[in-house]
Amino acid sequence: MTGNTVFDYLLIGVFVAAVVSALSLIFIDAPYGRHKKGGWGPTINTRLGWVLMESPASLVFLYFFVVGDNNTSIVSLILLVMWQSHYFHRSFIYPFQIKVKPGDRVPVMVIFMGGSYCAINGFLNGSYISTYAEHLDDQWLTDPRFALGIILFCFGYYLNKKSDQILRDLRKDSTEGYKIPYGLGYKYVSMPNYLGEILTWTGFALAAWSLAGVSFVIFTMANLVPRAITNHKWYLETFSDYPKDRKAIFPKIL
Repeated sequence: MTGNTVFDYLLIGVFVAAVVSALSLIFIDAPYGRHKKGGWGPTINTRLGWVLMESPASLVFLYFFVVGDNNTSIVSLILLVMWQSHYFHRSFIYPFQIKVKPGDRVPVMVIFMGGSYCAINGFLNGSYISTYAEHLDDQWLTDPRFALGIILFCFGYYLNKKSDQILRDLRKDSTEGYKIPYGLGYKYVSMPNYLGEILTWTGFALAAWSLAGVSFVIFTMANLVPRAITNHKWYLETFSDYPKDRKAIFPKIL
């Protein structure tokens, strides 16, 4: 803990919210994509919704990073690049890459909840790195945890982005609806893009050696693991020829 009441209580709140989110998703399918349904209130344009939901993680992180005292160290700058390499893309590029049906919309409630978490997450990680992480000095450059974290981050980043690209290519110019994805991580699991995101932030948390980073990993898993299980079940029920040896998200395990 940092001694900053706002920071510490928000950090605890993320861990609590992760448990609540995981339990909720066991009984309620998140209303997006193939699981989209009515009854969630007003909606907005899907692409705009993605930008509004994801951009706070990029912008709030950047703000609290800049106003901190440790924002010029090499380690801190590397962590900034790692964070923004995902979230700048996720906020301002990915929404315009995905295939969206004309008139497609998403619930405002979902965008608000996701955007609120992204803002909190950006605050916790941005301010921790540039204000509270006294260990992130030049000596940390040679620490095995930093090196291993970067390697894990890069592997997860590649797996996440490449898996998303496989899905986009599968849907490109397609009028036949959903298809079975193949290649790379899809050989082992139904949702390698989710697995890649979990590995990405596990690597970031390790490189930063940060409890704020750990909270992000736990919250990410709390949201993505139940959704991966739901999607895996949908694939099995929808396609009679779906590979039976694939797991949902963790190869050979789940």
